[in-house]
Amino acid sequence: MKGIILAGGRGSRLYPLTYATNKHLLPVYDQPMIYYPISTLVSAGIDEIMIVTGGQHAGDFLPVLRNGRDFGIRQLEYAYQEENGGIAQALSFAKTFADEEPICVILGDNTTDADIRPAVEGFRGGATIFLKEVPDPHRFGCPVFSADDPARIIDIEEKPANPRSPYAVTGLYIYDAQIFDYIGGLEPSDRGELEITDANNRYLQDGQLDWHELDGFWSDAGTFESLYRTTRYWAEKKLGKQTADRVAAGIFASTP
Repeated sequence: MKGIILAGGRGSRLYPLTYATNKHLLPVYDQPMIYYPISTLVSAGIDEIMIVTGGQHAGDFLPVLRNGRDFGIRQLEYAYQEENGGIAQALSFAKTFADEEPICVILGDNTTDADIRPAVEGFRGGATIFLKEVPDPHRFGCPVFSADDPARIIDIEEKPANPRSPYAVTGLYIYDAQIFDYIGGLEPSDRGELEITDANNRYLQDGQLDWHELDGFWSDAGTFESLYRTTRYWAEKKLGKQTADRVAAGIFASTP
């Protein structure tokens, strides 16, 4: 299985921070944001990775990631998205790289400490999406579950004003090669973008969509609030909560 990290977009919700560099290179505690999705893929046994990026700061990835060997990547490639046409459009640039193999896709501003290796190793085709209960599901694709079978998804709504479940479809997916045919048949949404939710619903309609709930931390880092929340989590995880609290309070001396 190959890995795709989608790291394009203008990052406008993080202006003025993203005037100077790509959003996915901003720091999340002690590492650039892009390190975290790389770690998720490599920890799942995926060492062939493509990064799809765009915008005026696309070249900033090269001095940070180089050839990827420092991260356990055997093959690292890049693709350039010239316009902001949505997640599904960005993914379409990876078709040749995928070469008919299954792919694991993660958004470059998503960080998680969940172990997805079992899902990767158990993948047999179709699509697998990963869900996480969140306080603000209206910001994401949101699954609708059957009233008769609460484990069965019957629809996925894109950024619903009134979410019908507390779950977000995270920016982490596994697809077979059919994904590129589905993307090819999509029409732009009202936002003028090709929505990955529409592709996921195509899999759902064809009875080929599976889902897992992520066990562990997950957050995007695309807004100031979520970037802070994400940074705070990783600081606490790496330093320990008490030390992180002391650092945040400006108390650097050790306790007697």
